[in-house]
Amino acid sequence: MAVAITPRAGVEEIRHISSISDARCLITKTEYRAFAAGELFKEITRNPDAKLKQHIIIDGPAERYVVDGEILENLPSTNDAAGLPGTAPDEIFLLNTTSGTTGMPKCVKQHQARWFAYAEYVHDACGATDKDVFMRAIPSSVGFGLWSGHFTPTLLGATTVILPGFTVERMLAGIENHKVSVLAAVSTQFLMALNSDAIEKYDLSSLAVLFTGGEAVPFAKAAEFEDRVGAKVLQFYGSNECGAISYTKCSDTRERRLNTAGHVIQAMDVSVILDSAGNSSARTGLGQPLCRGPLMSFGYYNDEQGNSRLFSEEGFMLLEDKVEIDQFGYLRVIGRIGDFIIRGGKNISAVAVENYALKHPAVKLAAALPVPDPVYGERVGLAVVLEEGASLDLGDVVSFLLEQEISKSYFPEKLFVLNEIPMGSGGKVAKHELRRKLFPDGDATE
Repeated sequence: MAVAITPRAGVEEIRHISSISDARCLITKTEYRAFAAGELFKEITRNPDAKLKQHIIIDGPAERYVVDGEILENLPSTNDAAGLPGTAPDEIFLLNTTSGTTGMPKCVKQHQARWFAYAEYVHDACGATDKDVFMRAIPSSVGFGLWSGHFTPTLLGATTVILPGFTVERMLAGIENHKVSVLAAVSTQFLMALNSDAIEKYDLSSLAVLFTGGEAVPFAKAAEFEDRVGAKVLQFYGSNECGAISYTKCSDTRERRLNTAGHVIQAMDVSVILDSAGNSSARTGLGQPLCRGPLMSFGYYNDEQGNSRLFSEEGFMLLEDKVEIDQFGYLRVIGRIGDFIIRGGKNISAVAVENYALKHPAVKLAAALPVPDPVYGERVGLAVVLEEGASLDLGDVVSFLLEQEISKSYFPEKLFVLNEIPMGSGGKVAKHELRRKLFPDGDATE
C-alpha cells in the first residue's frame, strides 16, 4: 500500500502522515523544496517512535536509486512480481491525503472499485474513449488528479499527458503539441489561461472538454472559455472522501452545465438534511448533503474520531457544504459548513492557519478567513489582535512560519491588525460579522 503526499506538504505534515499511515519507506527525489532529501528524512524521523526506516532517493533523469546511502542502478527485489498477491477491487490499495478541519492531513482509504465506477461516469459525461488524450494539470496526489491523470485514462486505454509542474505556458503548449482533447484543471488554472496572452499563441482546437471544479466555477468566465476555445466545461461535485454525488454532461444545456453542479448520481443515494438537528432529510430542498454509494472511499485510515464525524450512524457520508437540489435533480452549491478557504481548488483549513499564527509571540487572537480573489477564487486572509505593545506585519508572519517549517499553503496573504475581533455568544469568532467589518462593501482589495 502506498501513501500519496501533496508536493506542498511541509515537514510537520509529512511527519504526521508517515506516523498515522505506519509508513516504513520514504521515496523522494534528490531535493524536496528547500531540503536535500537526506536532511528531510532526518527531520521526519527525529521522533524515536517513528516507524519510517528506509529512504529511497530517485536520483535525476538517469533514475539511479540511493537506498540508505548506497547508490544502485536498480532497486533490489526480494519477490517475483508475478507471485505477489493481488488486490481485490474492494480492498485498500492506496492512501491519499486530504485537508482536515483540524489542519493536519487525513489519509483517505482508496479502493479500486470506486475508480472503475468513476470511469463509467466520465464516459457518460463526455463520451471519452481510448482515442482521447488526457492532460492532468493538477497534482496527482489529490482525488481530482488521481481519477483524471491515472485511473480513468488507464481504464479507457487513453494517452495521458502529465505536466512536470504547472505553468500556463506549459499547459497550453502541451495541449497543442499532444493534441489534448480532455483537460483536467481547477478553475484557477483556466482563469489564469484566460488572463494570459499565451492563450492566443497556441492551437487549442483539439480540446473538446475541460473538467474543472475544486471551487465555484464562475459562469461568465467558463462561458468565455467555451466560446474562445470551443471546449465544453464540465464538472463533478463531491469530495475526496465521497467521490462524486453529481456531475454535468456535454448533453446538458449551458445554463445547467455552468450554473449548477449537475444532476445527482442516483447510485449515490443522495439526500439533504433539512434542519440543523439532523432530524429530517429529503431528496430535494436546501441543506447538508449526505450519500452512500459505489463512488465512496472507505473513510480515513487510523482515525476513528475523523470517521465518526464523516459518517452518520446509518453509514451515510456527510459533506461539509450546504446545497440545494431542485425538483429535476440538479444540485447547486450554496455555501460551506466547514471552515475552509478554497484557494485555487485546494481546501485550506482556517483552523490550521489560526493555530499556526497563534504560535507567534505577538499574536493574542487570530481568525483566518477567505479573501475574494478574481483568479484564485479565494486567498488566505488573517485577522489578528496583538499582545499589548507588540507590532506585526505580513512579512513578520511569513518569516516566522518559514522558521517553523510549515507548509506554504497555510501562509496568510493578507493581514488585518485589529483592536478587537467580533465574538459570538458561544465564545467563538463571529466570522460573518468579521467579514462585514473588514469588507463592508464586499471589497477585499484594500
